[in-house]
Amino acid sequence: MLPDSAAPDRTLPSINVDSTTKYQQVIGFGAAMTDASTYLIMHRMSAKDREALLQDLFGRDSGIGLSFIRVPMGASDFSLRHYSYDDMPGSETDSALSHFSIDNDRVEKIPLLRRALAINPQIKLVGSPWSPPAWMKSTGSLIKGTLMPEFYDSFADYFVKFIRAYGSQGLPIYAITVQNEPNFEPENYPGMRLEAAERARVIGYHVGPRLERAGIRTMIWDWDHNWDVPESPMKVLEDSAARRYVQGVAWHCYGGDVAAQSEVHRAFDKDVWFTECSGGEWATNFAENLKFNVGTLVIGSTVNWARGVALWNLALDESFGPHKGGCGNCRGVVTINSKTGAYTRNVEYYSLAHASKFVQQGAYRIKSEGADTSLVHVAFLNPDRRTTVLIVLNTGTEARSFVVRWFGRSVRYTLSAASVVTFTWN
Repeated sequence: MLPDSAAPDRTLPSINVDSTTKYQQVIGFGAAMTDASTYLIMHRMSAKDREALLQDLFGRDSGIGLSFIRVPMGASDFSLRHYSYDDMPGSETDSALSHFSIDNDRVEKIPLLRRALAINPQIKLVGSPWSPPAWMKSTGSLIKGTLMPEFYDSFADYFVKFIRAYGSQGLPIYAITVQNEPNFEPENYPGMRLEAAERARVIGYHVGPRLERAGIRTMIWDWDHNWDVPESPMKVLEDSAARRYVQGVAWHCYGGDVAAQSEVHRAFDKDVWFTECSGGEWATNFAENLKFNVGTLVIGSTVNWARGVALWNLALDESFGPHKGGCGNCRGVVTINSKTGAYTRNVEYYSLAHASKFVQQGAYRIKSEGADTSLVHVAFLNPDRRTTVLIVLNTGTEARSFVVRWFGRSVRYTLSAASVVTFTWN
């Protein structure tokens, strides 16, 4: 609790927290359960070490309480092979999806997701395809191409079958995005270009109505790509048929500025979700990485209306894999030694922990303001309506002293350069 302060220090910069002014409600922080992550956790760790890691990542009391998990639907670049849930030989098609199967996920991904939910039942799962089955596409391949109009209905049914199949395993799908990074066609791993006009038609006349007819309440999010092209999701939302079904817009960090999230939110009043960013060997300085991850992703995304923040791979090995195509030097939230099974917490772990450990699911972002621009901050009111959380990052090169003020109470604190602190009080 902040102490009573009859005469707070007025000579220092202050951060004023106002829990009566509320913004968006937050569902949590987390990362992606990729095939690479699940393979390492299941096959390179002992049962004891595996359980310790899962408790560390997902436990509310035993760990950092991650509660927002992105699930690739089929292969991504971080898979051991390229596949979808309905692969057909040669030029054969399967418009009725009679060969649809999630058997590939039953070995590693589904058992780990079920254990994660047993540890933290509040976890929300978001499904994202990197590519639909090859026979639905103009290239006839999981790599490159776009969705052919004659298979729009089959594509919609692909989501229905995925949601139902995962639901039958005790894994409710909270939301889906219609395509990972639809403005990009990777050269050597599954992907698909799906322009705004096509996404609007697919969502408004196929995926949205199909989920509605099936009685499925899973949310649909558009975009799932970078901050640098906000006009793409805006074009989708300008379409009245698509807008009816799009609950929110998902964002990645690899281009543009986080403020794009607010731009689209202001224009259409749709929820904001942050679904991917990866660290890697292109950036090895811990302090600088901490400033980016906390300042831009944890604080910047939520200040710009994100209701959830998810990074990319939950776990990778010491060689930044396994992967098949794509990024060869990406870093996971943790690194698992493929020989010993020991794991190392990376800067991404600590960045997420400053929020996920303290901000409860259902918390509201609340007002926090201060004049010192070197101190970046965000505040939350937890759903018990008793606990307030304030995260502060010192982006400067020198230690900064400041005062936190809240309804007549205050506390003075000195924060080292390139450091972050989380305050909680009742």
